[in-house]
Amino acid sequence: MFLPLLIMVAAAFNDFDQPSVTVWNGFTLKWFHVLATDSRMWVGLMNSLFIAMIVIAVALPLGLAGAFLLTRMESRFNGLLYGIMVSPLLTPGIILGISTLIFWRKLGLPGGLITAAIAQATFISSYAMLMFMARLQRHDRSLEEAAMDLGATHARAFRRITVPFLRPTIFTAAVIAFLQSIDNYNTTIFSIGGDYTLVTEIGSRMRFGLSPEINVIGILFMIATVIFATIYVWVRMREKNRAQAF
Repeated sequence: MFLPLLIMVAAAFNDFDQPSVTVWNGFTLKWFHVLATDSRMWVGLMNSLFIAMIVIAVALPLGLAGAFLLTRMESRFNGLLYGIMVSPLLTPGIILGISTLIFWRKLGLPGGLITAAIAQATFISSYAMLMFMARLQRHDRSLEEAAMDLGATHARAFRRITVPFLRPTIFTAAVIAFLQSIDNYNTTIFSIGGDYTLVTEIGSRMRFGLSPEINVIGILFMIATVIFATIYVWVRMREKNRAQAF
């Protein structure tokens, strides 16, 4: 499982014009300099981060609303609603991207970063909804009812009881939404118009052959993943120890 990652890392330090470890021309750090001076890659990364932030801001509230609708509303149409809300996960990314671009262009919004974020949010919100549903199914609603019996409003009971209970899932859903957005290609390429993200820029360069600069990007993402995973585990352990202390 880790062998492809090791090969990718080794190729980033190879003084060869293409990602390779079978043809070794010597150790070099020039590909890090190439990436540092590649303005299109950095602009694509900033665009990807911008889209990911919009996706998180849109997908999490939509997913939470859908989860509440399906877990709190007792209706014979729940099965139908569930199928409709999960259907974006089963729809090909090409269809989502093209339909989003056509729909919003007719409303006066041309293809760009915003339409790409909307297209991504259509299916990423379904991921968030499933995660919130799994969490809400374990929630004791009597706690909210007791709070409202003691004079709390619906909003206050939600803020003081439900949100703390959902906080781990909110964080996890945000991370999943971020990773899904950063990594998405099929939906983005058909909805972004003349703009581009890091993934679509890499995809466009594959037609002419990639350089080990791409391997350097992979190394940076690996380092960032390890750092954030370590911080996440440390925070969770700290919260667990604090809960045990009380």
